[in-house]
Amino acid sequence: MTLLAPTLEKYFAEHLMRALGASTHTIAAYRDTWRLLLAHVHESTAISPDKIELTMLHSARITSFIKHLEHERGNSTRTRNARLAAVRSFFAYAAYQHPEHAELIARVLAIPQKRVDRSDIDWLTEDQIKALLAAPDRATRTGRRDHALILTAITTGLRVTELTGLTWEHIHLGPGAHVICQGKGRKNRATPLSPENVKTLTTLRLEQRPSEHDPVFPTRTGARMSTDAVAQRVSLHAVTAANTEPSLSGKNITPHVLRHSTAMRMLHAGIETSVIALWLGHESAETTQIYVHADLALKEKALERIRPTNTPPGRYAPGDKLLAFLEAL
Repeated sequence: MTLLAPTLEKYFAEHLMRALGASTHTIAAYRDTWRLLLAHVHESTAISPDKIELTMLHSARITSFIKHLEHERGNSTRTRNARLAAVRSFFAYAAYQHPEHAELIARVLAIPQKRVDRSDIDWLTEDQIKALLAAPDRATRTGRRDHALILTAITTGLRVTELTGLTWEHIHLGPGAHVICQGKGRKNRATPLSPENVKTLTTLRLEQRPSEHDPVFPTRTGARMSTDAVAQRVSLHAVTAANTEPSLSGKNITPHVLRHSTAMRMLHAGIETSVIALWLGHESAETTQIYVHADLALKEKALERIRPTNTPPGRYAPGDKLLAFLEAL
């Protein structure tokens, strides 16, 4: 066994899992990155993964791997950066374990992240939200589940992984109704539920008669829905909703669009971005500023409040008696 293999095992077992207490999502993402990297090295060198040396993972090879992700696998810039972050995390750990390879490690750590162009944010208007909520056939059990899922997503702004991870022990429908979820960074947060949401979830629980640990939005077999299944159901109902709300035609509606819609509804209601950041579980209120930048209507309202240049201060006073009479009406 080479130097790389035991170091990689200790990195995952001792550093990520025990020392850092990384989430299962982080561990899975980092694991997949290394599976891809080792496969890439194997394809280019014909050396089996268990015989790959640490010294073979120099900056040129890591750069080659990153280019492979972008150009051959078609990964986005964000995914490319996430894969690079996983590689750099290991090398930062290896720097303390194998200082004799400090120069090689430093060169890998110096590989820069690629700048990400900020894409336009898509969200739903109130009419589009009403049409989407009306789309599921609530005469069926699946339709009632989907309606409750979409309503909860729009009310709370939960991420799709947070929605699929909800169990009934996380739902509190009494006074001060709220939902508790574990978001990024394994941080718990409580989000209030609207009266309509409480009514819908109460009906759903009476129908399911679940235990505390059962998923709130289960599959037909009672298992937890996958994130892909949620995306597929939202997309399906968006197509149906387009029949009554033509503005939805051709629009790509994803669970994250529902999360954006929550933020925009709150922003239009005059809620401070710091409160929205807490509601959505953002690490920083600066993240929430993207919604302010994205909304042209808010900017137009701000422009209306600005007095045009070269305009004297004070209220307009008509100089003609007839105009004054009409102005006073």
